[in-house]
Amino acid sequence: MAADLGELLVPYMPTIRVPRTGDRVFKSECAFSFDSPESEGGLYVCMNTFLGFGREHVERHYRKTGQSVYMHLKRHVKERNTGAAGGAIPRRKNGKVFLDLELNRDFNGEDFEYEDEAKLVIFPDHFEIPLPNIEELPALVTIACDAVLNAPSAYKKQEPESWDEEIQVSRHARSLRQLDNGVRIPPSGWKCQKCEMRENLWLNLTDGTVLCGKWFFDGSGGNGHALEHYKETKYPLAVKMDTITPDGADVYSFEEEEAVLDPHISDHLSHFGIDMLQMQTKTENGHHTENNSRPRVSEWEVIQESGMKLKAVFGSGYTGIKNLGNSCYVGTVIQVLFSIPDFQRMYVGNLQRIFDYSPLDPSQDFATQMAKLGHGLLSGLYSKPPMKSELIEQVMKEEYKHQQKGVSPRMMKSLISRGHPEFSSTRQQDAQEFLLHVINMVERNSAGSENPSDAFRFLVEERIQCCQSRRVRYNQRVDYCIQLPAPFEAATNREELLAYGAKRREAEENMRAPPEPVRARIPFTACLQAFTEPDNVPDFWSSALQAKSAGVKTSRFDTFPEYLILQIKKFTFGVDWVPKKIDVAIDVPDFLDLSRMRATGLQAGEQELPDLLPPIVLAEDTRDNSMGSADSPEIDEAAAMQLAEMGFPVEACRKAVYYTGNMGPEMAFNWIIAHMEEPDFAEPLTLPSMIELGPSSSDSPLDAPPAGKSPPEESIAILTSMGFPRTHSIQALKATNNNLERALDWIFIHPEEEESDVLSDMADTEPNGFSNANSHSNSTVSPDREAAGPRVKDGPGRYELFAFISHMGASTMSGHYVCHIKKEGRWVIYNDHKVCLSERPPKDLGYIYFYHRLSSS
Repeated sequence: MAADLGELLVPYMPTIRVPRTGDRVFKSECAFSFDSPESEGGLYVCMNTFLGFGREHVERHYRKTGQSVYMHLKRHVKERNTGAAGGAIPRRKNGKVFLDLELNRDFNGEDFEYEDEAKLVIFPDHFEIPLPNIEELPALVTIACDAVLNAPSAYKKQEPESWDEEIQVSRHARSLRQLDNGVRIPPSGWKCQKCEMRENLWLNLTDGTVLCGKWFFDGSGGNGHALEHYKETKYPLAVKMDTITPDGADVYSFEEEEAVLDPHISDHLSHFGIDMLQMQTKTENGHHTENNSRPRVSEWEVIQESGMKLKAVFGSGYTGIKNLGNSCYVGTVIQVLFSIPDFQRMYVGNLQRIFDYSPLDPSQDFATQMAKLGHGLLSGLYSKPPMKSELIEQVMKEEYKHQQKGVSPRMMKSLISRGHPEFSSTRQQDAQEFLLHVINMVERNSAGSENPSDAFRFLVEERIQCCQSRRVRYNQRVDYCIQLPAPFEAATNREELLAYGAKRREAEENMRAPPEPVRARIPFTACLQAFTEPDNVPDFWSSALQAKSAGVKTSRFDTFPEYLILQIKKFTFGVDWVPKKIDVAIDVPDFLDLSRMRATGLQAGEQELPDLLPPIVLAEDTRDNSMGSADSPEIDEAAAMQLAEMGFPVEACRKAVYYTGNMGPEMAFNWIIAHMEEPDFAEPLTLPSMIELGPSSSDSPLDAPPAGKSPPEESIAILTSMGFPRTHSIQALKATNNNLERALDWIFIHPEEEESDVLSDMADTEPNGFSNANSHSNSTVSPDREAAGPRVKDGPGRYELFAFISHMGASTMSGHYVCHIKKEGRWVIYNDHKVCLSERPPKDLGYIYFYHRLSSS
């Protein structure tokens, strides 16, 4: 028999592999479905790729790859047979077979026992070889089978990237000297202290200077001021500003000329007021604790509808999503997306086509995993009510505890969060940020096919006005979500809030327990009004004055989306960088009419700002070029002194007079009021060398990449995939310092005039706005939009609420999310794997609201 088995396996030996270090063995879940070894058909693990497949999908993999040998895993689950003395001790047979196996069922060891079975199956004849079978199988096969059976979960520990393995601890980390200069880094608004660049910024860990990096640090460009600062000071370590998370940050050593580890990064950042790494939070489903924070018991109870006898619902569209540990933000977003017909049609309607054309590794294919998850939620296969016999038996035992299983988003989360420092962690995250991340992934993976995110896309008209000249400029941009402020001053219970604040301060002074919190109640109309109010434009350069000036911006809807996303801005950053939640209740309406917020364009009597570029800063000339140079600017010293007599710093007054074009103390005073909060407000005026440019129709940045540097090929590919010519894309990236969003804006403001007649015919009108993703789609688009612009589904601005996501807790870095979705005329609450009819949906406590457009009839 041994010889027979050996001869049988000889043709397949080249295809059988032993898992190596770094290989992930998917033995707990199918790549196309949520079948597992516990399912009726078990799970088939390919002995070459180590991917898992359910009974319905293993044949597809065999036909596509020709791989014939699979390991079939089956777990038989039995309820424990209790006896008079309480029954036997729960046991597990063949305990070593499925080591570290993670399944969908949450076993209670006191109620169940299970037996594991494994065998090799050879396709297409389904010849079976029971395991273990050490004596009869070739040595290589035995070793491979043993390695697969004992491999850890594919998700327990991801393989570290090779770059992470090479990073060493810096020799400067332990003895780093930090200057006690009082520098505190704010949580936002950073810019290079030499060239005002706002990207690729590095914080020097010795003196707290924020400067731009070199061009090659991350491909986004820079003028190298951080390196220049090191050469002048020899301060060795710097941290990249946008990489700081509770898990750590990216640190670079100029002296060692490589990325390094800093074991004391928490203390080093804390020196400059960045304390988020020291924040300790613990989050569980339904419970949380935070430093110096009272549990918001009422909020948790109201949003989860605790204390009510909620009726569980089952079937298509009523499948829950398991919480993997702080992953409720994933579940709520996915539940809402797959309640929208566009996503159902794209991924579930095209299920077979997506599966048939999936790549050899479907676990790494976005469309496949979205289709898998959508089918799991909408098929009803994983949301079945208990059998009648089970109910009778459980009622007789007086222990009706039927649990909804739900599906696990583990494979999808692993894919969609790959490479993202926050979503790939096990910490709680902001659901709104994850929603936009998913939309971006949908955009990037929908080239040449239907794009369901078209339903969210809309154009915003931005009206920017120079406060001095009163001239205006109209821009358009693409957006997917409207962020509504929550103005506390509009609260209807202000007196109650003031009284609570006084009681809280008194309790703190007398070391007593704080009073019961009072929630601010804000009308929804006040939020809309605050959204339409003018905002100050930071670092506004007026082309009318040809100088920095005060500017204001207002926003309106240029188009209305088919599905409108509204986010209430409930979170803000404290000075310690920790996001904090504003406790508010807003009377969000079921029906919403935004027609009055439709954009109107340039009005009669308005004058447009001239189409002039601001001066370009040349990186090589920024040093040693100050007020003392030969070509010092003319400044009305009398006006500057007049302002200084009012108590303002002399240097600030000189800058105000210069940036307002010597137009008098009144204009300069307005500039001072608009810029007095800036960190370099009182520093001397330092002027870089400039190149005067001719007329242009761009709001060009103050920085430009070094001459001759080609933009990153990845950015060029993104723009060309949207249908823009390669030469135009390169020109846009060079003009905007390789900032993708600004490059898109530049393209739409600069319709191409030098291409061939064919291309000119395709873009004979000015495109509108910009988009962060591909805009290829077969969907119906607004008839007045050209193909070169972003695709939108414009229509009336009247909407009905159909879903909302709520957050419980004091910060986005802790707490719990649930969502409510209106289906078949009734509200349903989705709380992880539990899906029930809602008795009292807390619409006033939501965080993200979803509306669908009403028909015009």
